[in-house]
Amino acid sequence: MYIPNIELQSKATIRQFQEKEVLHLLGYLREFSPFYREWFANHGIQPSTVKSLNDLWLIPPVTKEHLQEQNWDFLCVDKSKIAEYTTTSGTLGRPVIIALTQKDQERLSYNEYISFCCAEGTENDIYQLMLTLDRQFMAGMAYYNGIRKLGAGVLRVGPGVPSLQWENIRRIQPTTIVAVPSFIVKLIAFAKEHNIDINDCSVKSAVCIGENIRNVDFSLNVLGKKITEQWNIKLYSTYASTEMQTAFTECKAGQGGHHHPELLYIELLDDNNQPVGPGEDGEVTITTLGVEGMPLLRYKTGDICRYYDEPCSCGRHTMRLSPVIGRRKQMIKYKGTTLYPPALFDLLNDMEEVREFVVEVFSNEIGTDDILLHLWPVAETEDIDRKIRSYLQAKLRVIPQVRYVSQADIMKMQFPEGSRKPIKFIDRR
Repeated sequence: MYIPNIELQSKATIRQFQEKEVLHLLGYLREFSPFYREWFANHGIQPSTVKSLNDLWLIPPVTKEHLQEQNWDFLCVDKSKIAEYTTTSGTLGRPVIIALTQKDQERLSYNEYISFCCAEGTENDIYQLMLTLDRQFMAGMAYYNGIRKLGAGVLRVGPGVPSLQWENIRRIQPTTIVAVPSFIVKLIAFAKEHNIDINDCSVKSAVCIGENIRNVDFSLNVLGKKITEQWNIKLYSTYASTEMQTAFTECKAGQGGHHHPELLYIELLDDNNQPVGPGEDGEVTITTLGVEGMPLLRYKTGDICRYYDEPCSCGRHTMRLSPVIGRRKQMIKYKGTTLYPPALFDLLNDMEEVREFVVEVFSNEIGTDDILLHLWPVAETEDIDRKIRSYLQAKLRVIPQVRYVSQADIMKMQFPEGSRKPIKFIDRR
């Protein structure tokens, strides 16, 4: 199993390496980035101002709004050098274009190669990809190229269709699946309905994308338990975004996603853009290293996480990130309670009476947040309705609005035309 040498070094050595890379990036941005040249000028940042990582706070962070409004000003190369155009999913507003050069594509492949190594992948594995590989989705092709760099086999089945997934598992015998955790639950349900012995199949592990499978203390959450209590497979959590062009993936210890310091400098900041300490909530703020096309400096992702920096039992000395607690813009203030969507998802995933759901948030007539739960129940009866409302009352102390919908309606909401992953949160504020 390959572990990059820098990830085995001391904190001091890692910091020294990152400082050199960040200072190199500053020079690159001054020369080639229209956005950052203007950003530095507007904030009085001179070439000699930032001499170390300790001085980086002098440069104000950049937000998603900047990237949305001045998208092409972040491009540092001539368009003739762009090898691929990808976009963000648009979860937090208008999708952003991220252009990659050939060098960026190779960096992305390396990132996924070391990420799959982190999740104990080897050249003897066969990976079944249960996800989109088109629609400008960066991660799909990144997984594919990372697996090929690993030397393992790959099976591109795409998202959905449990019958097709199980048919390929039976015929080709993959060892690892890459999938959204809630879809793995659907795979298990299909297997039960069709008398498939899931613990007698070839699949031994799952690389989980797009959804949390752990709580912030790294214990399995409701979704993680739903999978492992029925299917004896090892789960590996991941966290990534298109903008950072880098992934945080768990090792066998399951104690957070490992940071790859050769690819990313990371800060966790509070509401005043001050760094938080280990175990404290902070907004993930990234600086990409080695990106040629659209590098980012002090970019606030909107994701709230915690970090831990003690050495891991796997041998790496790198920072580890917790699951995403929530997104800054998606925080809900509901009748005196502060909630993030993942907490609601856990609650709804734990309800046997609910098959699928979409959480919708909107502003009411007095300007405060209201929640509407679109639920596809196991049955529309008074008894089921009473159980659902009692559960919500017990867990939230208040009952949000509830709307029962059919399977067809919930599927239309979760998978609108052009979507690359299931949508379970709609923000209409």
